[in-house]
Amino acid sequence: MVLPLEMGWRHLLFENWPIDPDVMDAHLPEGLDPDIHDGSAWLSVVPFTNVAVRPKGFPAWLGIRLPELNLRTYVTRDGVPSVYFFSLDAQGVTSVVGARLFHHLPYYYARISLTWEDGRVQFSSRRRHPGARPVHYDGTYWPTGEPISAPDDPFCEFLVERYRFYTEAQDGSMRYTDVAHEPWTLYPAAAEIGTNTLLSAHGFARPDADPVYYYSPGLDVVASRSKRLRG
Repeated sequence: MVLPLEMGWRHLLFENWPIDPDVMDAHLPEGLDPDIHDGSAWLSVVPFTNVAVRPKGFPAWLGIRLPELNLRTYVTRDGVPSVYFFSLDAQGVTSVVGARLFHHLPYYYARISLTWEDGRVQFSSRRRHPGARPVHYDGTYWPTGEPISAPDDPFCEFLVERYRFYTEAQDGSMRYTDVAHEPWTLYPAAAEIGTNTLLSAHGFARPDADPVYYYSPGLDVVASRSKRLRG
C-alpha cells in the first residue's frame, strides 16, 4: 500500500478554455462525463510548483520541491464533481517514475523552471520523456485584482472546489485519488504565454476563444493513495 501524501501547491495559474461538450466527451474514458459550466466543458493548463512533497505524517523539511505542468478537465461520476488529468509533466526522474509506478499517474519527465520576480511568475517546461510527444510551454503570469473566495464565485468554484481526481493508468484501468485542503482563494490574472504545445500534443485543437486566467498563491494538500475504480 502506498502511503497518502502531503504537499503544498504554490504559484498556480489556471488557464481555462471553453470546449464543446461533445468534443470533450470524445477525449474522456468511459464512465466519466464532462462537467458543464455556461454550456461548455472546460480545458485547463495549470503550471505551478509542489513544495514539501512527502508521505503523510513526515516533517515538511524531508519533502521535495517538484515543479509541474498539468492538462486537466472537469468531470462528474455518480454526481460527484471531479478533475480528470490528461497529463502531468514534472521535473525529477525519480519522482516521475515513482508517481507512475506507485500512484498510477500519467506523469511525464520534463525540464521545468519556475521563478517569482517582481510580482510575476516566469515558467518554462520542455517534455523530455522517452517515447512521448514533445511538449513546450513557457510564459509569464501574475495576479491583477482582488482576492476571490472560490466558494463564493460560481465559475471559480466550478474550476477548483473539487476533491477527487481521476486518471487512466498505463494498463487502461481507471484510478482515483481524493484530496483534502482548505477552500481556494483565487485572483484574476493576466498572462503572456509565448509557447503552448500541450493542447495539440493531446489531440486538442487550439480553441477560438481567449483563455480565462486565474492565479492562486496556493494551499496545503493531503492526497489519499491511488485506488482502482471498480465497475
